[in-house]
Amino acid sequence: MVFKESAADRSESDKHLAPTSGEPTRVGVYVCTYRRNEPLSRMLDSLEVAARQAEPDVELGVVVVDDNADGSARQVVDACSHHFPLGLHYSFVGTGNIAEARNAGLNAAMELGEWVAMVDDDQIVVERWLSELVRVQQDTKADAITAPVYARFPDDGPRWLHDQPFAALWGTKLREDGDPVDDLQTANSMIRTSFLREHPEIRFAVDLGSSGGEDMVFYRAAIDAGLKAHYSRHAVNWELESADRATYRYQLRRNLWHGNTEAVTCLRAGRDGRARIVARAAKRALLAAGHPVGRLRSGRSPQARYTMAYALQSVGLLIGAAGIKLTHG
Repeated sequence: MVFKESAADRSESDKHLAPTSGEPTRVGVYVCTYRRNEPLSRMLDSLEVAARQAEPDVELGVVVVDDNADGSARQVVDACSHHFPLGLHYSFVGTGNIAEARNAGLNAAMELGEWVAMVDDDQIVVERWLSELVRVQQDTKADAITAPVYARFPDDGPRWLHDQPFAALWGTKLREDGDPVDDLQTANSMIRTSFLREHPEIRFAVDLGSSGGEDMVFYRAAIDAGLKAHYSRHAVNWELESADRATYRYQLRRNLWHGNTEAVTCLRAGRDGRARIVARAAKRALLAAGHPVGRLRSGRSPQARYTMAYALQSVGLLIGAAGIKLTHG
């Protein structure tokens, strides 16, 4: 299953495309995987389509980092018949620590090309994903590119999950194509290999590998070290939410964890003090409280489930400001 851009989006991005000259751009993308063999297979399918679309200007290699203790993702790699110009590679970690898996992915992908791309195993990329990342990098001369990740819930999931804007609670802010950014996500980004070699101290923090936030700390450290990053509006990833995530309990838990991780990583990176985080929590709580009021005044449903999930982000912020880290799960 591959999601394609709309005709309008494709027309807009085509305006900026320019042919490359000389040697092709080489990109190594890594995918960390844990107990998701079927989603991993879908991701590889979409990467193969994106790789073919980007040829001959871009060559892609793929690294699958297996974080399963039993190495069960190996069978997906062995059964994969897709061709990638720079190969399909397998790396076993098996510790259950996502930071260790990400670091292994970085190391392996750095050997494949001058760029390292990152995606998650529960996503699929659009057909023009790879060419759009490279196009924006060439236009902006950036050291890193990040792009949007959109959630797609199961079609047979609860109606409230589709009708209320849950995806907006933790999704990425949509920006203009080529805009400079100082917040990136490992779920959809590309970074210059030479930058990683010049900064061996900037890697994923293993002590955050269970609680989460290692990705935010990684890119914040890179920005502080001078990383120049820009945004690609059209290099979209779709996160395909599984049925076990289409529950109200999971949505509440995810938003509580999201707020907590935001606070923990801001403190870790030294960007915000506790007082500022508490103020942010108060502001978010007020926004959550005002959401149903505004809707009721205009004769619409209050979206109570969304409101409660949004409010839990402020609770997570407060817990994080108190120095408590919640485990991701």
